[in-house]
Amino acid sequence: MVQAGPRSFVRNVHGVRYQVKDVARAVAFYTRQLGFELQQQLLPAFANVSLGEVSLLLSGPGASGSRPMPDGRPQEPGGWNRVVLRVDDLPGFVAELKTAGVPFRNDVETGPGGRQVQIEDPDGNPIELFEPARSPAGARP
Repeated sequence: MVQAGPRSFVRNVHGVRYQVKDVARAVAFYTRQLGFELQQQLLPAFANVSLGEVSLLLSGPGASGSRPMPDGRPQEPGGWNRVVLRVDDLPGFVAELKTAGVPFRNDVETGPGGRQVQIEDPDGNPIELFEPARSPAGARP
C-alpha cells in the first residue's frame, strides 16, 4: 500500500505572496525598478509579477489572500521574511535605486558568501539584493 506524502500533493512553488496596500503602485515598483514582468493584473485587488521562474503574488486589501485570519489577525505588509534577488554590480544598482528614492533598510553587508542589502517596496515589504562573492582568479568553484 502506497501512503500519501508531501510529494503526492506539492507540485512546485507557485509564488511568493506579498501583502500590499496599493496593487497598481506595487506593480509599477516591481516592473520599473526591479525589472519584473507583469503576468496578471486584477485591480485593485491582485497582480502577479514574475522574474525568471519566480512569481510575486501582490495581494491588495480586497484580495482573498489578504483576508484576516480566523482569530482576527490582519495580514499586513512588512516583516523580515523576504525574497532574495541575485544581482550583478550591487554598488551600481544601489546607486541607481537611491537616485530613484527607493528606501533602504540597511547599508551593504559583506560576508564570505557575498554582499547584500535590504530595500523596501512601497508598502514596506523587504527585498534582499544579493551579489555572490567572486572566486579568486584561477580558483575553481
